[in-house]
Amino acid sequence: MGSNRTSNMPKPSPIRHTPQVFFSIPNIIPYPQSLLYYIKLSKKGDKMNLDKNEIIKFVNILKETYPDATCSLDFTTPFEMVVSVMLSAQCTDERVNKTTPALFSKYRTPKDFATCDIQELETLIHPCGFYKNKAKNIKACAQKIVNDFNSEVPKTMEELLTLPGVGRKSANVILLEAFGIANGIAVDTHAKRVSNRVGLSKNDDPEKIEQDLLKIFPKEFLKDINHLFVWHGRNTCDSRKPNCEKCSVKMYCNMNKSKNNV
Repeated sequence: MGSNRTSNMPKPSPIRHTPQVFFSIPNIIPYPQSLLYYIKLSKKGDKMNLDKNEIIKFVNILKETYPDATCSLDFTTPFEMVVSVMLSAQCTDERVNKTTPALFSKYRTPKDFATCDIQELETLIHPCGFYKNKAKNIKACAQKIVNDFNSEVPKTMEELLTLPGVGRKSANVILLEAFGIANGIAVDTHAKRVSNRVGLSKNDDPEKIEQDLLKIFPKEFLKDINHLFVWHGRNTCDSRKPNCEKCSVKMYCNMNKSKNNV
């Protein structure tokens, strides 16, 4: 038998792999400035630091900036307001206003909507999108108003929330625009964005944001906040490209301060 020489062979040195980084994530993913702000906000835990006087100045500046800030939906009766708000979900107010004249000339009362042909209703509201679900909710809502509220749109948050297709945001809009009742603040996508960026709320849930805003703004301003935030969101605080340089309330905005390391 031959001799076994393997035992006398030197043991090879282990190969060590040193990981090398050829790129960095920020270089290949251009974060929007607004996203960078939210990352900083979550790390720093920034808080809304406006006092009562600054809050009043903040609102008054927005009023001066947007003197025509009002509800953009066209309506003549409380129930028309209900229908218009339903149609405005995932749809522009401009499109809703182009759709409702023909709709309201054919169906004038809650009873008309409650007894309408669902397919005809779908055809009329088709331009507003999600027309099948909206038509179903509009008809069911009309039936409930006829059967449970004597064909009158209810005037309380609790009762409005029992209507098919009406959530808290819609109920706040209906109460304010149809009845002049401002006990809450409708938090839509614009109000949510402005509230988060300014630093009025760190919440994502609209109802939690509303509760934060109700703790901040005096009751006499509640009727104005949604209108002002909607107009500010549309005209200045855009979701993708906020025009911070021309923003009239940038001195109060956490996102602007973060961008400029203030």
